[in-house]
Amino acid sequence: MIAQTKAKRLHARHPGWDALLLAVLVFAQVRVGSLAEPLATPLARQDVQRHPLLGQILSAEGLAAMGERSPWPGEPLALILIALTLAFTLGYLLVDLTRPSRVHVAAKWTLLIAILTTTIVLPTGRLILLREQSGPASYTHDGGVIQTEATIDFFLNGRNPYIEDYTETPMAEWGFDEYRTALYHYPYLPWTFVFSAPFALLGESLGFYDQRFVYLLLWAIMLALAPRLVRDERNQLALVMLLGINPIMGLDILFGQNDSFVLAWIVFSLAAWQRWRMAGPSAGDGRGWLWISTICYGLACAAKPTAWFFAPFYALLLLAKSEEFGRSGWLGILHGVPVVLRRVWPALAVFGLLVLPYVIWDVNAIYDDVWRWSSGQGETGYQIWGWGAANFVLALGWVDSRFGQWPFWIVQVALTVPVLLWFLHRQQQDNTLGAACWHYAILLAVFFYGSRFLNENYLGFILAFMAIGFTVTAGDVTAGDVTAVSSNAE
Repeated sequence: MIAQTKAKRLHARHPGWDALLLAVLVFAQVRVGSLAEPLATPLARQDVQRHPLLGQILSAEGLAAMGERSPWPGEPLALILIALTLAFTLGYLLVDLTRPSRVHVAAKWTLLIAILTTTIVLPTGRLILLREQSGPASYTHDGGVIQTEATIDFFLNGRNPYIEDYTETPMAEWGFDEYRTALYHYPYLPWTFVFSAPFALLGESLGFYDQRFVYLLLWAIMLALAPRLVRDERNQLALVMLLGINPIMGLDILFGQNDSFVLAWIVFSLAAWQRWRMAGPSAGDGRGWLWISTICYGLACAAKPTAWFFAPFYALLLLAKSEEFGRSGWLGILHGVPVVLRRVWPALAVFGLLVLPYVIWDVNAIYDDVWRWSSGQGETGYQIWGWGAANFVLALGWVDSRFGQWPFWIVQVALTVPVLLWFLHRQQQDNTLGAACWHYAILLAVFFYGSRFLNENYLGFILAFMAIGFTVTAGDVTAGDVTAVSSNAE
């Protein structure tokens, strides 16, 4: 009792690490956004002023006072949102220094929601409105929004998105001429456009549709469910911060890249897995939650191949309540395979239901779009790109251009397979959700580092799973353990 009282007093005197984390994330998000937006949207100031809704938010006198030149990003509404974000952040820092109570915790959550609103939700809504005014190829990303909306149209009209090209869609107006190879390929799997189609129909009936409506909806549900993965309040706050104000994935939401779509379905799967793992015999051992978990994971795999790399670690998680997993070494894993297959079949079923029709329709078309294009093969293959080891191949002159062929798969196999085997062994010793997510994040980073391309948005996706892995593991430290440490320190 004395130790708990001393711990509370210490908490009241010293700032919490969640407050520091929030400040780092907010300052990074604001800075990254202020650098990226002027480059991506150079006409935002003029477009906001002539917009029938956005242009009325600030008075003519206010716009005149702010002048034509102002700090980056420069557009007056963006500056107002930044100022609100910083005000809410300062509020969080002050609340963090108050005595812990229900009001203290509620105030933190309220301020965090306000920050998420001013950093992600309202800026995204602003770009959606500007795009509606300026045209479908503006204020957004090519593949995650423009091309996906085109695939929805093809899908609703009974056309195969993997056979069609996109030269007659707004995609043709986006990007650099020499790098527009995606005009002839749709590199994602069907779940994105199948799931989004009803929302597109609803949006069109109401006046207009933007694919970011779907991304925002799933992002909000994901953040609402994420605290269920973590035990203690501070780690729950930290996880929502890291997922919601991730400076790289924040831009994904704003401009509409689709990594958040895949992330959301995996988080849904993990939240359901957590309920299944904790369910006892009185709840039927949570079999219904297991079904939901495997279905959601199957849907993630039917959206983008990045989800496939989680499969080995997810398979081990499905053995969490299995006696077969008690065996040590690779023999224990092999004995668990039949159990995994009995439990994972709903994921395989939904994946097959979504992907097999397009395989049967034209297997070469879907293979060409999803795999051959990304490996740089053919006349319109994807270029060597990004921040990974592929830059050494370019710098050393081992290819003639970014479109040249080089056996990156050898590097990927050499790097990824040993790491995968090591991580499977580690997770067998500590078969937890935190370990699975941390292993997945690092394995994916290793794979893409040796790949033909490592795009910056992949780092945001990887960081999200690092955040889950770290906070879940940190949250497993019980209050009793913390009290014991504090007592020993005294």
